[in-house]
Amino acid sequence: MGSFSIWHWLIVLVIVMLVFGTKKLGNMGSDIGKAVKGFKDGVKGNDEEKPAPPAAPGTIDVDAKEKK
Repeated sequence: MGSFSIWHWLIVLVIVMLVFGTKKLGNMGSDIGKAVKGFKDGVKGNDEEKPAPPAAPGTIDVDAKEKK
């Protein structure tokens, strides 16, 4: 059994394109690209989330909750 030649890979590519179609493959490629970009942004951290400014001295920073 050896490694596959370029002709084997071209035949596999043609069969995959016939089964899924080029539009479906394009959509899958863009979805994978968006997922990778989202993963990189998540690992890097969001620059949009800025820490809250510190409270003035002598005040207590508390989040109030409403009673339902």
